[in-house]
Amino acid sequence: MTSRYAALSRDELATLVPELLLIGQLIDRSGMAHCISAWGRDEMLQIAIEEWAASSPLYTKRMQKALKYEGVDIFTLFKGLQLDIGAPPQFMDFRYTVHDRWHGEFHLDHCGALLDVEPMGDDYVHGMCHDIEDPTFDATALATNRKAQVRPIHRPPRVPAGRTPHCAWTVIIDESYPEVPFIPAMDVVAASRAHACELDPIDPDDEGAADYSGELLADVDFGAFSHSALVRIADEVCLQMHLLVLSFTLAVAARAKDDVALQESVRYKQLIGIAGVAAERIHRALGLSRDAEGALRVLELHPLLNPAAYVSVEVSPESLRVRPSPAHEDGAWISLVSPVADLPLQAVVQAVDPHLRAEVSGTETDWTVRVIETDSPAKELGEVAVTKFSGGANWVFQERKSLPLTVV
Repeated sequence: MTSRYAALSRDELATLVPELLLIGQLIDRSGMAHCISAWGRDEMLQIAIEEWAASSPLYTKRMQKALKYEGVDIFTLFKGLQLDIGAPPQFMDFRYTVHDRWHGEFHLDHCGALLDVEPMGDDYVHGMCHDIEDPTFDATALATNRKAQVRPIHRPPRVPAGRTPHCAWTVIIDESYPEVPFIPAMDVVAASRAHACELDPIDPDDEGAADYSGELLADVDFGAFSHSALVRIADEVCLQMHLLVLSFTLAVAARAKDDVALQESVRYKQLIGIAGVAAERIHRALGLSRDAEGALRVLELHPLLNPAAYVSVEVSPESLRVRPSPAHEDGAWISLVSPVADLPLQAVVQAVDPHLRAEVSGTETDWTVRVIETDSPAKELGEVAVTKFSGGANWVFQERKSLPLTVV
């Protein structure tokens, strides 16, 4: 199955990949607001912990293998963070220091997630920077070395107010440390079709870097990767999102218990919100047209419908047809969308232009979407407006030089 990203140019892919990483991070800006409404702040924190802990070790391993930087040391761990939807470049501005293979540090010069929650008060800051970070950083390290410990030097709430860097952490791998405990929910997520999804191999003869097996860089230069590598990275990042959402679904189902309607409502609202924000960012980043053709192109490139090996879509100039796929079998995002549940698709096309509408016809798992132009602009969906609370919705990436991080 050829990737739908393969039709993009190398430059377009280098622009799109950091966008996809940021979109993945913003999934929680959409979902957690509805978890608070359903179960309160304390349960929302536990959902976030379970969600990231059960998915990030799995997708981190996938990216390590795809880009040939598998290992057990600090270099491997830091490379993994650079290609993780939990730490999108610049918005979550990780700065790394490597002392040797087993000792390192990082600090965040800018933490978009912190700036999103600081206005909500210290309880929310503590919840994110303490309650969530401690177990999820351990889970992230688990993918590289279960003897790794990520520990704070300082972290928010910021004292004094406005302190920079926003936080700082040590990373030490030591054989004397106890192993990070295994996370049982990982087995459930690992059994998914998403985790088993096979993507096209990277062509080693394509112009540009085919992997990340070389030196650790302070900032990944996506433009240095080959077209083939960037296609694979884009598809892997979409799978990161699906794995995260499958893990989120487990955590939400545990709270909803027998209330299937509540579970589906929270998941559906999460998808509507991120669908609209993701579409707006993809549309703007690639400079696509503000008409039906541009909206169909955004849909074709949207994480909801990618990678092609996971979500089955037939593309024509006038429409997109979604067929039954492994993503439906997993109960992934696409399973929430149908002719009678089309708000995620409306959010996507309205992000291109509020005068556009998605017309959806077919069955629950086999449907076609066409985009039409109307005379009246649609009002922005509330779920999209909630997600735009995050500064990531309007984040602008800056050009940076990609410098190697040598051991000091």
